[in-house]
Amino acid sequence: MPTSRLFLLCFGLTMALSAQVEGSVCEPMSGQIARAMFTTQIDDREPIDRVLILENKFAQLYFFSDLRHLQGQTVKHRWEYEGRVVKEKVFRVQGPRWRVFSFNKLDKSMLGRWTVVITDKDDCPLKAVIFQYVKSNQGESSAIINLR
Repeated sequence: MPTSRLFLLCFGLTMALSAQVEGSVCEPMSGQIARAMFTTQIDDREPIDRVLILENKFAQLYFFSDLRHLQGQTVKHRWEYEGRVVKEKVFRVQGPRWRVFSFNKLDKSMLGRWTVVITDKDDCPLKAVIFQYVKSNQGESSAIINLR
């Protein structure tokens, strides 16, 4: 994916999150999201790779979050396709370092921008991560960074 296209995706996502927050009051949380990424597999509670672009020959994808100092709080993975919510998974954080993941089965025809927004219990966004789902053998290939 050309750098300019990736920048526009990130810029658009940042603007969308800013617009969403303007109408409501979001209190800052005490902890942080240390890591958040799409991955093709979880092994021993850790992602094996980081997905940026994924060919539609892959039928499912995981989203991993490493949460720090958020014990007692609730967070949500909100999966969105082209801005529409398609799935939500809620987690109750029970320790100072809490690793969680959700997964989504991907419809091979739903090409384009996918986002997971991590929100707090009030639906205030804490972090957002995007990946591009592309058609196999159509000029673009998967961009997957091996973490092992």
